[in-house]
Amino acid sequence: MVGGLTLYILSLEQQLSAELNRVNFDKLMVEQPYEYKSIFLNKIRPDSTNPRFLPVVIIPNQDAYQVATKKITKSQLIARYDAENKVVIGKACIVNCFKYNSPDWKKANKTIESITELASNIAVSEIIQVPTIYPTEDGGYQILTGHRRFFAMLYANGLDSAAHFKLYLSRPALPKTKQFQENASREDLPQYGKLQAFKDAMLEIETLSSMRQRQEGKVLTVKECASILGVSMGAFDNYNVLTRYAAVLDAYHHGYAQPFIKMKKMVLSIENSYKRKHNITALNIDHKTAINQLIKKAILKESDTKPKQNPKTYRIAPITSVDVLKTLLSVNVFELELGIDWNSLDWQDNRQVNDAIAAVVSYIEMKNSA
Repeated sequence: MVGGLTLYILSLEQQLSAELNRVNFDKLMVEQPYEYKSIFLNKIRPDSTNPRFLPVVIIPNQDAYQVATKKITKSQLIARYDAENKVVIGKACIVNCFKYNSPDWKKANKTIESITELASNIAVSEIIQVPTIYPTEDGGYQILTGHRRFFAMLYANGLDSAAHFKLYLSRPALPKTKQFQENASREDLPQYGKLQAFKDAMLEIETLSSMRQRQEGKVLTVKECASILGVSMGAFDNYNVLTRYAAVLDAYHHGYAQPFIKMKKMVLSIENSYKRKHNITALNIDHKTAINQLIKKAILKESDTKPKQNPKTYRIAPITSVDVLKTLLSVNVFELELGIDWNSLDWQDNRQVNDAIAAVVSYIEMKNSA
């Protein structure tokens, strides 16, 4: 992990050095040249380092058709494409291959729902804000922003189709910063993704600041950092506080959903209390490690005090399609290719049962819309 991070920093310094040899610092912050171009989807690959990246296996149209028509089972699909703990996607085909009812399975299901909804819109109209890409050394392209839109294009039109993209003529100097700029401007994105995107962007900016200090004798100010990221000073401070401790990111990664402002107050309260108790003004690594544990305990305590859901309550989400309702009432749901082990399902656990019901309805809606 540490070795990989070191290699990334060295690589980033080399890239920024090359850019700064070509243009001065101020011009580096200016929008890079780009054009709008129609490109085949099979020439484009996702960015696996994007915090919002959905681990996918993209399959050709003929295999997607076999999956959609049940000529390939889910287990055969996983074996053929080594797709365990990934999402398989192709034309009119998207299969969640994570372990059923796991946190990753639930998160993937939410993303899949948004992808299929967006794909329905793409099928009848164009995307207003197209994904951005840049060329790679192998002659292909990599997505910079717009992964969800790209997956929706795949689902709607298949791997062999073409679509319009905003194409940077070369790899952007600060790709993670550009990804954060898009993530921060969207209200519908997961909180964890925004926090991780901020950390990745700040790695670029801090590296750039160190290089500027060596070359020009001055570092980036907080105001300049916020300006580069495209956020207000208040928002920058929020992100800065929330990314200090691993316990905060870990909580949001596992579904913690408290507003950032509330979490920030908790972090600052624990920090200030620790400083008063130990009569210190500055925090070293050992202090931050101790504070991280205190934050973790506070989050766990808050989660334990939340009212528990009635275990006897079971529900079916509102169904707006008569065809979906007819299918639900007529099919044997135990025979659907959902990846659910009905024999091991705990029928007394309302969460498990509700998740299973939601998966059935989602599967039928997807099939009816295909």
